[in-house]
Amino acid sequence: MTPGDVILALKIAVTAVTLLLIASLIALIVGRPKLHGQINSVFFALTLTTVLGFEVVVRFMLPDFTAGFTTEQRDALTVHLAFAIPAAIMLPAMLFTGKRQLKTLHYVLAAIFSIVWTGTFVTGVFFLPHNINQLP
Repeated sequence: MTPGDVILALKIAVTAVTLLLIASLIALIVGRPKLHGQINSVFFALTLTTVLGFEVVVRFMLPDFTAGFTTEQRDALTVHLAFAIPAAIMLPAMLFTGKRQLKTLHYVLAAIFSIVWTGTFVTGVFFLPHNINQLP
């Protein structure tokens, strides 16, 4: 496994869970709140798995993950993580407030989460290195 493989997997995972998030919002718009919650539970599980998997790979399997990165590539990863980490931290609160039907708090968190997740998606898909063959 190379850093390029990890970046490609990260881009795929971020895109896949973003599609789930969009499907969840569509379910809400068409009046299917239960389906919205079910999709969001899957979104939560997959996102948590991605975050934990990324941490295991970077910390244990590839401890010098960014060693061959340029300063620009490291900066892009730092910006991505500045969005992704808060999003991951918010997920349990989003799930809890949704399941407990704490609507006002859930809506406030959803507004903030939407901004943070948009940043996660944009930086993960468009800012991280595109040519993984040039990574170490």
